[in-house]
Amino acid sequence: MIKLALAGNPNSGKTTLFNDLTGASQYVGNWPGVTVEKKEGRVKGDKDIHLVDLPGIYSLSPYTLEEVVSRNFLINEKPDAIINIVDATNLERNLYLTTQLVELGIPVIIALNMMDIIKKKGEIINTKKLEEQIGCKVVEISALKGEGTKNLITEAKKVSIEKKKIDIKHTFDVKVEGSLSEIKEIIKGKVKEDLLHWYSIKLYERDGKVLETITLSKEDKKSIETIIEKSENEFDDDSESIITNERYTYITSIIDSCFKKRNNTLMSTSDKIDKIVTNRILAIPIFAIVMYLVYYISISTVGTAGTDWVNDVLFGENGIPGVIGNFLASVGAAQWLQSLILDGIVGGVGAVLGFLPQMLVLFLCLAILEDCGYMARVAFIMDRIFRKFGLSGKSFIPMLIGTGCGVPGVMASRTIENERDRKITIMTTTFIPCSAKLPIIALIAGALFPGATWVGPSAYFLGIAAIVCSGIVLKKTRRFAGDPAPFVMELPAYHIPGAKSVLIHMWDRAKSFVKKAGTIIFLACALIWFLQSFGFENGSFGMVEMDNSLLKSIGSLIAPLFAPLGFGDWKAAVATVTGLIAKENVVGTFGILYGFAEVAEDGAEIWTNVAAAFTPLAAYAFLAFNLLSAPCFAAIGAMHREFGNGKWTLFAVIYQCLLAYCTGLSIYQIGMFVTGHGFTILTAVAFLVVIGFIYLLFKPYSEKYDLSGKEALLNA
Repeated sequence: MIKLALAGNPNSGKTTLFNDLTGASQYVGNWPGVTVEKKEGRVKGDKDIHLVDLPGIYSLSPYTLEEVVSRNFLINEKPDAIINIVDATNLERNLYLTTQLVELGIPVIIALNMMDIIKKKGEIINTKKLEEQIGCKVVEISALKGEGTKNLITEAKKVSIEKKKIDIKHTFDVKVEGSLSEIKEIIKGKVKEDLLHWYSIKLYERDGKVLETITLSKEDKKSIETIIEKSENEFDDDSESIITNERYTYITSIIDSCFKKRNNTLMSTSDKIDKIVTNRILAIPIFAIVMYLVYYISISTVGTAGTDWVNDVLFGENGIPGVIGNFLASVGAAQWLQSLILDGIVGGVGAVLGFLPQMLVLFLCLAILEDCGYMARVAFIMDRIFRKFGLSGKSFIPMLIGTGCGVPGVMASRTIENERDRKITIMTTTFIPCSAKLPIIALIAGALFPGATWVGPSAYFLGIAAIVCSGIVLKKTRRFAGDPAPFVMELPAYHIPGAKSVLIHMWDRAKSFVKKAGTIIFLACALIWFLQSFGFENGSFGMVEMDNSLLKSIGSLIAPLFAPLGFGDWKAAVATVTGLIAKENVVGTFGILYGFAEVAEDGAEIWTNVAAAFTPLAAYAFLAFNLLSAPCFAAIGAMHREFGNGKWTLFAVIYQCLLAYCTGLSIYQIGMFVTGHGFTILTAVAFLVVIGFIYLLFKPYSEKYDLSGKEALLNA
C-alpha cells in the first residue's frame, strides 16, 4: 500500500482534487485525539494507493491546530510522498508552503492546479524551469475539469516508489546558513538525519513545539539561543521574520524566471465581480438577496414541489403508509403493533423525511455558493462586521460549516487561536439554522404562513443577529474582553462549480441527515408513541386515548413554562423538549401528536391540525425559541469537548436557552400588544427585556476589561 499525503493552501482546489481522485471511495473521521476533520480514501483505478487529505494550511509553523495536525502527520507518519497542490494563479503565496515541504525529506510532487485559468489569461508558466528551481516533479492539472489528474497519480506513484531524496535547491543568506550549520552541529545525533536541516530551521525560528520533541541540555539550549541572538543582531530583525523574508526572496526569484504574466494592469473577472460583491455598501444587501433566493428556492418553490410529492405520494394514502398498513392487516398484526409502526415510526420519521427534498435543494444551493468562491467572500464581508462587534471573521467559518450540522461547526472553532473568541464562537455557532432545523422552518412556514417567502430567510438572519448581538454583549464582560484575533484568508478566483464536487458535498450532508432519521429519530419517535399511547385509566396501565396518556401528563407539567411565549399547549411543549435530543424530533413529535400519518381523501397532508394549535405570532415565537435554544445532545457533547469544562458547557446552554426564551417572549408579547390585544404584566416584562438588551448592546466597553500588550499575553 502506497500512502500519499495531499497538502496545500486553503482554497487551492485541494478538496476538488481529493474528490476527483477518490470518488466514492473516501471516508471521514477525526485525527487521533483531535477534533479536526480527517479525510482518507483509495484512489480510483488503483486501490493500492491510499490518499490522506491534510487540513488546508499556509505553512508548517504551529500557528493553528490544522498546521500542527498536518506537521505531526508528515513527521510522525512519514507518507511515501506528498502531493503539494499549488494554485497556479497565486504562485507566490502557495510556494511558501512548498519551500517548507521539500525540507521534510519526503518525496514531493507539485500539482500545479488551475492551469486552465492561466492558459485562458494567456499567461505562461515554464514548468521545466520550475522543476529545476524547486527540485521536485511538477505536473500541470485542472482539478475542477479532471485534467492531468491521472498523470499526477502516475508520477506520484513513481516518485514514492523511487524514494529519491530531494535535492533542496533553495538556500538562505550566507550568514543564516552559517547559523543553521552551527545549530546542526549541536543537534546532530539527537534527531533523524534526514530531518536535520528542517529541525535546525525550526529551532532557529524558536519553534516551541519542536523544541519540546528534542532532548537538549541547558548548555545546548543556551548555545542555540546565543547563535540566534547573534544572527538577529546582524539582520536587525527577529529570527522568524528573517526566515520568512529569505523564503520570499527565493520565491520571487523563481517566479521572475518561470512565470510570464500577460498584463499586470488588467483586472481579472474575479476582481471586477469583487468590486461589486465585496463593496462596503453593497456587500450586505447582496448577501441578504442571495440568502433570500437560496431559501426561496429551497423552501418556497423547487424544494416545496419535492416535499409535496414525498408527503402526498410517497407517504400518501396509497404510498408507504397504505402498503405497510395493508401488509400488517393481512398478517393479523396486533393493534398496538400497527399503531406503533404507522402512527409512531411512519408518522414520526415520515414527517421528518418529508422535508428531505427541501433540504437537498438547500444543500445543493449552499454547495454551489461554496464551490464557486462566493462563500469565501461572505467570510471576508462578515469579518468587517464581526470585528466591529468584537468577533473575528474566523468565527464565521464554523458558522458556515454549522449550516450543515452544528457538531462539525462547533469543532471548527478550534481554528481560532484567541481563547475568548473561541469560547464565544462555540456558544453562538449553533444559532445558525442547521439541517436539523430546516424541517421546523419548513413546517411553520407551510402550516402557518402558506405562500410567505420571508419566513425561511428571516430564520437565517435571526441566527446571525443573535450571534452579532451576543458578541457585542459578551465582549463587554470580563471573561470575554479583548481584541479579536486577526483573520487572514485568500479569496479564490470565481469559477463555475464542478457538478461532481457539488453533488458529493450535497450527498454527504443529506446522508448524515437520513442516518440520524434512521437511528436517533427512529428511537425517539418510538418512545414518543409509547408515551402518548399508554397511560393509567381506571386504575390500570395500558393503551389509552391521548388525553389520558403519560405524555400528556408530562407535557402538562412543563406547558405553563411556555405559555408566556404563546405555545402553552402540552403538545408544543413536548415537541420543544424532544428537540433537545435532536432538533428533527420537533417535527417527528408533531407527526405523531398532530396526526401527520393520517391523510385526507385527496392524499393531502393535514396541515390544519398544526395551524389550529398556533396563532401566527405564537408560531413564529415557537420557531424563534427552537432555533436559538440549546442545540441537540450531539452538539452539546461537542461543546463540552471543546470547552473541556462542564461549567462552561452549562453556562453556554443556560445562555442559549435564556436568549431563546427572551426572544420568543418579546416576539409574542410585544406582537400581541401591537396587534391590539391589550397591555398585560407580561407585555411589561417583554418591554423591560428589550430595553435591558438594548442597554447591554449600547453600554460602553469597560476599560478595566480591555486587556492588551503584556497583560493579555500573560493571561493567554
